[in-house]
Amino acid sequence: MQAYLVVGNPHTRKSSLVRALTGAFNRSLRDIQPLSGRHPLRLYARVGGLQDGRTTPDDFVAEVGRLRCDALLCCLLPAAHPHAPADLPAAAAYVARFERAGWRIAAIAVLGQDRGALRSPRLQQFPQAGTAPINVTAAAVRAHFGWL
Repeated sequence: MQAYLVVGNPHTRKSSLVRALTGAFNRSLRDIQPLSGRHPLRLYARVGGLQDGRTTPDDFVAEVGRLRCDALLCCLLPAAHPHAPADLPAAAAYVARFERAGWRIAAIAVLGQDRGALRSPRLQQFPQAGTAPINVTAAAVRAHFGWL
């Protein structure tokens, strides 16, 4: 499973970006063409931050496990949910859980300045995402993810 992650604080337009990249409204399976020309990725797109939707790391791993997909795109907050930090931890804890599930973190796009404790050679920050036109941010993230 390849995981593509969008990380950002509230109001950094994470959901708008996922919608612009995939056309998904809430949760949807989509075919995404990689730049490499390989066969399309069967991608599960989940709009909205997992912590905001009260989805624990274990619940999300189980949710994705029930689907027939080979990649996923989801949103995370850099910090834990303030009302349930143990159940809805920071992005880094989600990433660690995803890796324990055997998922490969293909790319991480950080919208704004706050990447939390995330460190990865596959991470790129998009500091102007909150003010740039969404199609400009989507084009840059699509290139970072390696999608057409």
